[in-house]
This record gives sequence, C-alpha cells and structure tokens, in this order.
Amino acid sequence: MKIKRLLNLFYPRSLLSRMLWLLLLAIVLAQSLISGLWRQQLQKHELDGMLTATRNLAQSAASTVTFFQSLPSQYRQLALEQLRNMGGSRFFVSLNPAPIHVTSIADSMRKHLVVNEVRNVLHHKLGYNLALQADFASPDTLRVFNDQTALKDLPLSWAQHTLLIEPLNPPVLVIQTQISKGEWLYLAALLPAPYMTLEDGNLPPHQFRFIVLLTAILFLFTFALIRWQTRPLRRLASAAVMLGKDIDQPPLPEEGASEIVAVTRAINVMQHRIRRYIDDRERLFSSISHDLKTPITRLRLRVELLEDEEQIVKFSKDLDDLEMMVKGALQTVKDTDIHENIEVIDLNQLLEQIAEGYNLRGEAKMLIEGRCKKPYRGKPLALKRCIGNLAENAIKYGDRVRVIVMDDIEEQLEAEVVILYFIDEGPGLPADQLEKIFEPYYRLNHDLPGTGLGLGIARSIAHAHGGDLVLENRPQGGLQAVLSLPRH
Repeated sequence: MKIKRLLNLFYPRSLLSRMLWLLLLAIVLAQSLISGLWRQQLQKHELDGMLTATRNLAQSAASTVTFFQSLPSQYRQLALEQLRNMGGSRFFVSLNPAPIHVTSIADSMRKHLVVNEVRNVLHHKLGYNLALQADFASPDTLRVFNDQTALKDLPLSWAQHTLLIEPLNPPVLVIQTQISKGEWLYLAALLPAPYMTLEDGNLPPHQFRFIVLLTAILFLFTFALIRWQTRPLRRLASAAVMLGKDIDQPPLPEEGASEIVAVTRAINVMQHRIRRYIDDRERLFSSISHDLKTPITRLRLRVELLEDEEQIVKFSKDLDDLEMMVKGALQTVKDTDIHENIEVIDLNQLLEQIAEGYNLRGEAKMLIEGRCKKPYRGKPLALKRCIGNLAENAIKYGDRVRVIVMDDIEEQLEAEVVILYFIDEGPGLPADQLEKIFEPYYRLNHDLPGTGLGLGIARSIAHAHGGDLVLENRPQGGLQAVLSLPRH
C-alpha cells in the first residue's frame, strides 16, 4: 500500500500537481543551465587570474634567481642571512648543495597549469638550459634544508608566518634552480589569494541562496496562480458528477478563464436541455397512462359481450398483458426518477430495514455480512428500490441471499467505493444471458411471477449514482450480483 501511494506521489494525476511538477522541473533545469554557464565563466575568469598571478610570482622568482646568480659565491650566504633577518620577502630562500626531495601533492588540472606556467616563465627569463625543478608540496611534509629540517621547525621570523596559514594550510610552490656547480637555490612561496588552495571555484553561498529563494518565490506564486485557475475546474468536475444524480441543481457560476467560462456555459445549457427533455418525457408517459386506461377499460366491457368463452379468456389474457406492460413501463420511469434529492444515507440501517421484511417468522432469508464505515450520499428511495429488487430477485430464484458489504476505504486510490455482493444459492444463468437479462421484460423463467423489469431498474439506479451492477456465476454454484456505489 505504501509503495502504491509513493508511486501515486511521483506520478501525479491532478492538473495542479502535474503543472507544479513540470514547473519545478523547468526551474531546476533552467537554474542548473544558468548556474553551469555562470560557473564555467567563473572558472575561466579564475583560471585567467590564477595564471596572471602565477606569471607575476614566476617573474619575481626569476629576479631572485638573477640576484643570487649575480652575487659572488662568498657573499650569497651573507645576503641570505640578511634577507632572513630583515624579512619582507615573499619567498623562503635557502642554498643547498643538491636539490631537496619534494613530496608532491596529488595531481590536478590547476597544479599542472601553474607548474607549467612557472617553468615557461623561468626558462624564458633565465634560459632554456637552466636546471630547474618546480612542484607543489604540503606544508606538513615540506623540507627546507638538506639536513631534513621541516618547515614547521623554522623560527616564525623566517618562514612560518608566510608559508603556514591556519587553518587552510595551502600547498607550497617549491622552485629549485642550479645557480652554480654544486649549489642549488631553493625558493618556496604561496600562490596569492584567492588562488592559493588550487581548488576549483564553486558557487558562492550567496549565489546558492539566491537560487533557492528565487525558486521558492516562483514556486509559491505559480502554485497560487494554478490553484486559483483550477478551482473552477474542480467545481466543474464536481458539478458534472452531481449532474447525473441531481438534474435540478442550480446552474454553475460562469467564472474563471474564458475557456472555463465557455465549458461552464455549455454544461449549464446541457443541464437545461436535459431537464426539459425529462419534463417532456414525464408528461408523455403521464398522458400515455391516462389515454390507455380508457380504451383498455372499454375493451374489457366489450369482451364481456362476447358469447364465445374461449375468445373471452384469450382477449382477457391479452388485455391483462397489455395493462401489465403499461404499468411496468410507468413503474420503470417512476423507479428510475432522477428528481429525488440527494441525502446522507445510513446504508447499514437501510439494509437492516430491507432484511426485516424477508426475515419474518424466524426465517433467515437475507443475511448481511460486513458494515459500511461511514454514511453514503445518494437517493434514499431509489437505493431502497435497487437493493430491494436485487434481494427479492435472489430470494425468488435462490431461496435465500447473502449480502456482503465491502467498504475498505484505505485501499481505494482512485475513489472511495462501497461494494455490495448479493449471493444466492440458485441455478445461476447461462454465460450468454448475464447481460441480456437486464433488458426490459426479458425473463428466462416464466413460471414465477414478475415483469422482467427489476434488474434493469436496479442497474439504472446504480448508473444514476455513478456506479454499476454486474452479474457473475459463482464457481461453487449460484449467482452473484455486484453493486458498486462510488462516493463523490
């Protein structure tokens, strides 16, 4: 059951939910496309800025290398000591007899771009035959002297305050060049902000908040608009359903969009025409009833004047059949009258009242199993005729009837439906007669009294309530009539 509800949630059926899902999908796609394009432009802009900052850093490194190359070898350590004591340099500088091993960080696109740019600038400035090494290292594993001195062990005035930035600890760019035989210049520096972390640029938090806020505003305004526009549609659908139950309901107010107004006006016109047709039909049948009574009575008087007894019996039987057909037709119109007002009906009480009429003198002719969980809105007299006809038909041909009430509302997804099963113990019906038996005056057994109108009237009443009535032969014998009455 939970799986079905979940599927129903992700496969909406109402116009409101479908339009909201489509709108949400359109917003997500549009925002994703715009954010993707914006992020692509942002990354391009950041890459351009990072490469520009890298070129500036590489040019500074080239100037530092040129400076140390220009000094006599005996003054290089002195200049290095002064540089460390005075501070102010963007590089940590050391001189070593051989290049220091650098534990490289993980490869990335930005790392390769920066390293290649540094090499290109240094080679361009210092010559392509220069022995050069450039790479990024984590500050936690970075060594700055051949004696394996770690960066974190240096005095603060030397390099910690420029190469260690808590809590980011960005990777350090290490450049090593050979400035003379047996002497390598070691330069370590950070890329300038905001490129020092080498991470791809993501959407800024304020941009993400703006997207969420814009989506929420669009969604809420569209929800209000669609709900406002679909309210007349819901009223229209409800009125169309009620039209089959109560043809005398007041006309619908013509409001909403022009298309909805046109449909509403068409339904109001259709209701007026159906009401006029029903009134004409009632007047027609009333006049037929009145007009046929006189000639039938006159024919009965003339039959009495006949001398042949055999002819009298035949004429009387024909007149009785004719009178029964007229009364049956009028009764059919009366029993399926749709002018009855819709009321709240207690189907449990209605079934018990009908059962009392058959369970006299201790005989259990009608048994009721199950109960309705809540009242039903319908036409009380019409439903009483419908259920009474089904019960009487089952008792007549099957001696007794079991009425099973199914009203398990929780399992209904499309609509709430009350289902009544009328099960008898009779001989059943041939398969080709299960539909034909609903035709007026059609009977398979002429030995029992009846007009052949009961089942047709019951099905017409079920249809008037938006339901249906079907007959089924049971495998273990007997006939089963299934009456379904949807709640609207």
